[in-house]
Amino acid sequence: MEVRAAEPEDADAIREIARRSLEASYTLSPQTIEGAVKQWYSEEPLRENLEDDAVVVLVGERDGEIVGFSQGQLVAEGGDGDLNWLHVDPDYRGEGIARTLFDATRERLTDMGATRMRGRVLRDNTGGNEFYEHLGFTKAADEKVDIDGTDHVENIYVETEPEELEPVTTESGREVYVDYDDSERASLAPFLRAFSDPDRERAYGYYCTNCESLDAAVDTMGRVECNQCGNVSKATRWDAAYM
Repeated sequence: MEVRAAEPEDADAIREIARRSLEASYTLSPQTIEGAVKQWYSEEPLRENLEDDAVVVLVGERDGEIVGFSQGQLVAEGGDGDLNWLHVDPDYRGEGIARTLFDATRERLTDMGATRMRGRVLRDNTGGNEFYEHLGFTKAADEKVDIDGTDHVENIYVETEPEELEPVTTESGREVYVDYDDSERASLAPFLRAFSDPDRERAYGYYCTNCESLDAAVDTMGRVECNQCGNVSKATRWDAAYM
């Protein structure tokens, strides 16, 4: 199988594989899947990702046919490289395609400056969770995501043992705990998730690594903005499903 960088002309094949893969792996409604595929992988969004220097989109091609693709991003140089999507046509699963795409994505992200790989997958995607566990990844955290009005849990896996949370004191004197395993790419520097307790059970908000502030707000589309320095995250990868 040949692995290469995706091109705008691959949009139709990528959309079809994404649709078939989501239908086989996730318990989502057909209209949610259709809306998400259109939002993520139509020509314009795909072109934007291909032109983004921090995003990697690769396709796996066999005998001229695209059978899988991956999408990753560099969260921060010297930090995490996220594997956000890894889709293989259900007819070709079990043939090592996912592992080949994973290895190629990790290599590209490492070349871009990532020091560690991280993967995200919904908890109810049994195959996806088993894939990361088979690779030796460790579940570091989980978070709720709203998909078409329904709460789902997304697991976050890391290549190494999860780091201890770092206590940080707010301006009011309250102690909160910052999770360096749960970061979000942003315009100036990553945001880190913060919790009210060291067991990651009660979410507090976000910590801006650009200005070291906990004064951040989240809008209805999942975007985080620091009220001190204006650092802004991108919308979460599931926001396409708000329909």
